[in-house]
Formats: sequence, structure tokens, C-alpha cells
Amino acid sequence: MAAYDEMYLNEAMADLGEAVEYAVKGCGMDMDVFFGLFLSSGIAAQFEKGNPKYVSGMSGTELVLEIMNKANYRVNVPEAAKEYEATPEYWCGWILAYYQWRSGMIFRKILKKVKAETLLRMYVTLHEAPEEKALDTLDGIMNRENEVRRLQQLRRVYGYSQSMLARKSGINLRTLQQYESGAKDINKASVTTLKALADTLGVGMEELMEPGNRN
Repeated sequence: MAAYDEMYLNEAMADLGEAVEYAVKGCGMDMDVFFGLFLSSGIAAQFEKGNPKYVSGMSGTELVLEIMNKANYRVNVPEAAKEYEATPEYWCGWILAYYQWRSGMIFRKILKKVKAETLLRMYVTLHEAPEEKALDTLDGIMNRENEVRRLQQLRRVYGYSQSMLARKSGINLRTLQQYESGAKDINKASVTTLKALADTLGVGMEELMEPGNRN
């Protein structure tokens, strides 16, 4: 389930993109430092909830100033740009906002594994590609070094590829991938979804469940 209503998404992506560009290019801030302030200021949590004040009610520059104020971080700030370009820094904030919205994960969890260096490397090959390719890459990063989830184990045991299981069960492939990566919590899946997967694999629904909430 998306983090908040899609009506706010484009503005949220643009605002976080502008904020990262202004913080890095304008204020000379290290991107990971900015992300740390984004978290510690509490504004990341408000962004996750889709608070209109932050996802659409402020420009990227205003967002940076609010973050620095709440985090008690002081630097000299230049005037805001009239327009923001699609720089690598802008794309990093833009795709980060999109990934958080699509995955429903908290920023703290994402940024624990996805650093500025990683996003900037992704920009080189993915900034002109469909967003789904960036999402798949980020899902892979989030899943790296995590224990394999039960759905993935059972799928492999019974010889299904992801696309085959999605087709036979009638579950959207992207949704299936998110359950396997942990981007979505299968424990919160609908009974209809669990039954469709379980019936296709020939197992009980409880065998798909993970111990505890992994999000």
C-alpha cells in the first residue's frame, strides 16, 4: 500500500528533489548529512504520513530551512534558485521520495542501507529509465544480506519463477517482488492474496507468514 494519497506524489517528489539539490549545491552540505538532518528533524516522519504541509505546502528550499531549523543546524544559506534543474542531486531526492511512497517503508529504514553514493551511482544508469527499474534496484539493495523470506524459499522449492508464480496465482508481479524483498509485509496481506499464493504453491497460508513484523 502506498504511503499516502497519489495526489500529493508529484509535488512530494519535486520538493524532496529540490531540497536535496539546494542543500548540496546551494548550501554545500554533504548529502548524507542532509538525509541525517531530514530524519532527526522529524520531518521525514511527516513526509511518510503525507502531511500536506511538507509534501506539498513548501518549496524545496523552504523544506531545507525548516529541516535545519528543527534540527538546530546552522549554515549560511544562499538565495533559492528560481528554477531547479534535473541534476544528479535532484534525481536522488526525487527517486527517494518515489521509492518511499511506493514501498511504504520509513525513510530511516531505507536510508540505513541506501546512501548518497549509492543513489548517485544509480543516477548514471537509471535517470532516463522508467522509475520501475530504479525501484527494482532499490528493492535489491534493501533485500541484500537479509534472510530469505518464506515466500521466496517456497517458490524456489516448488520450482516457480517470480513471473510464473505471479501469473498462476493472479498476484501482481510487482507486489510479489515486494513481498519477497520485504518492501511489503506479507503478514499484512489480505486473506485473498495469501490464499491465492498458498493454493498455487500447495501450502497452508500460515507457511507464508513471517515471524514478527519486518517493516
